[in-house]
Amino acid sequence: MLKTGVFLDRDDTIIKDQVYLSEPDRIEILPGVAQAIALLNAQEIPVIVITNQSGIARGVFNEATLEKIHRRMLAMFNEKGAAIDGIYYCPHHPEGSIKEFARQCECRKPQPGMLLRAARDFNLKLENCYMVGDKEDDIETIHRVGGKGVFISAIPLASNAVDADYTAHDLKDAVSWILKDMHK
Repeated sequence: MLKTGVFLDRDDTIIKDQVYLSEPDRIEILPGVAQAIALLNAQEIPVIVITNQSGIARGVFNEATLEKIHRRMLAMFNEKGAAIDGIYYCPHHPEGSIKEFARQCECRKPQPGMLLRAARDFNLKLENCYMVGDKEDDIETIHRVGGKGVFISAIPLASNAVDADYTAHDLKDAVSWILKDMHK
């Protein structure tokens, strides 16, 4: 049976955006995020991070460094009682300086390539999934596969500013809405 999952953007959704974060010791988990993820864990809903990482294509850091960052981030969440089930990243950017990553691709948000791969890996029905993020591309990505998008904004927006299914002020608010929406 196909399952429902929740996709999370990384920077400024679950951790503070450090602009090309390249040092694991600079990771800062945003307030309330671990508790929100733990709520999803308690419902046995897969929690999957989907993140564009153009710093690789731009030569700011490499995949080995990103792997260290993600291992540290997972450990930090585990220490707080929250589990992230998977992390998918896009290392590409058409204006990159590293030849092998300097290209258009099907995985860079808003393209749905990372979602499609995660759906296969986790047996997810994308139309029943959610994506939470702080950029319009996050919302567009999940809408391209028929799922629902939750936009995180610390400031009130005009209702038509982003075509989200819900606008939340943080991840705890987003998860609360998702859990209610799932049980309609």
